[in-house]
Amino acid sequence: MRYEILGPFQVVDEDGKHTIRARKIRVLLTVLLVRADQVVPVDQLITEIWGEAPPRRATAGLHVYISQIRKFLHRPGAEDPVLTRPPGYLLRLGADELDLRRLELLVNQGRNDFRQGRHDQASAAFEEALDLSADHLPDDLGNGPVLEGFHTWLRETRLECVEMLMESRMMLGRHRELVGDLYQLTTEHPLREVLHRQLMLALYRSGRRADALHAYQSARRTLNEELGLEPCRDLQNLQRSILTSDHRLDLPIPA
Repeated sequence: MRYEILGPFQVVDEDGKHTIRARKIRVLLTVLLVRADQVVPVDQLITEIWGEAPPRRATAGLHVYISQIRKFLHRPGAEDPVLTRPPGYLLRLGADELDLRRLELLVNQGRNDFRQGRHDQASAAFEEALDLSADHLPDDLGNGPVLEGFHTWLRETRLECVEMLMESRMMLGRHRELVGDLYQLTTEHPLREVLHRQLMLALYRSGRRADALHAYQSARRTLNEELGLEPCRDLQNLQRSILTSDHRLDLPIPA
């Protein structure tokens, strides 16, 4: 069985794809999956489902929802994956698959490949991670602390994958084809200085020194207007290196 929570929720087994229409039950099961193999206290589950003002009989309602989830996940001959463990409940993943775990594995694999200089493999891992997490999470998934933290983690992880993918492709000498993507990314994420640095370097390596310096001024203006800050030291150093055509900016030649 495979759980998919990085987009529209669904459970996939040999009989096909299954989903849950009831929002509160879907929120509950998603929380248990985000915290798979960990005990989630009853009070925390109630907050995720009903917020800070739960109904008087919220605990009884939670028990009903847990029972419905157990029925939904029941498979002949298989053990119940949802266990009662004081002070709450635990979803045991066991041999089942969870797309979130696959995403974590791909990101860690990409980081390791990048550190080891295996940029082709790193690019492939980051591309697969971005494809896996491409679907938008449902708007009605809830905004309790666990799911809010999950949303934030997913956004930041996707941005890290984008930045590391750009970096890996730069190391492979693909700077010319990255210029358009980096212009778009700096527009979508104007405060991410890493993306501005990558755009400047891609332009410089493409023989567009004037455009690289203009990209620096654009980033500087944005940071000043939005945050009242000057660009970080990396950006400032890169600007100076571009002005002097520092040979250290050239793409390293493989040994």
